[in-house]
Amino acid sequence: MTTPATAPTIRPVRPEDVPAVVAMVHELADYERAPEQCHLTAEQLHAALFGSAPALFGHVAVDASDEPVGFALWFLNFSTWAGVHGIYLEDLYVRPDARGTGVGRLLLAALAAICVERGYQRLEWWMINWNPAARFYAAIGARAMDEWTPYRLAGAALRDLAARATPAPTHPAA
Repeated sequence: MTTPATAPTIRPVRPEDVPAVVAMVHELADYERAPEQCHLTAEQLHAALFGSAPALFGHVAVDASDEPVGFALWFLNFSTWAGVHGIYLEDLYVRPDARGTGVGRLLLAALAAICVERGYQRLEWWMINWNPAARFYAAIGARAMDEWTPYRLAGAALRDLAARATPAPTHPAA
């Protein structure tokens, strides 16, 4: 853990951070052994974060020179049982040189603080099963949700199901 004098600053992503965050997303894809699956561009991320109705939010950890060394990209989810929103952490990444310095903990703490401040009851994420960060997550009190099985519908299966959708009825003008 770094000392407070050298600890990174956590702040919301700014437009000028977008290229660094996109680069780190691609670094994450490489780390997760799937670089060919990552197609994110700066234009896409900028639109998602700063468009007219953003549904994606982000925070960066910056060093003393205001250079991003880590990021968290997240969006709101909703628990119908609890009746409140939560945060779903899409991606958390810390550059190799900054790992072990507390950056990941600070990013997660910032999201936890948003949850508490807004009355959200959950901060959730998925992690690839071989990631050594599992020990870190357990150390901060996170627990694996192994009773739930994630599902994904994508590609041709997504298009095939969409083709079966019933068009919404149109109502004649009154």
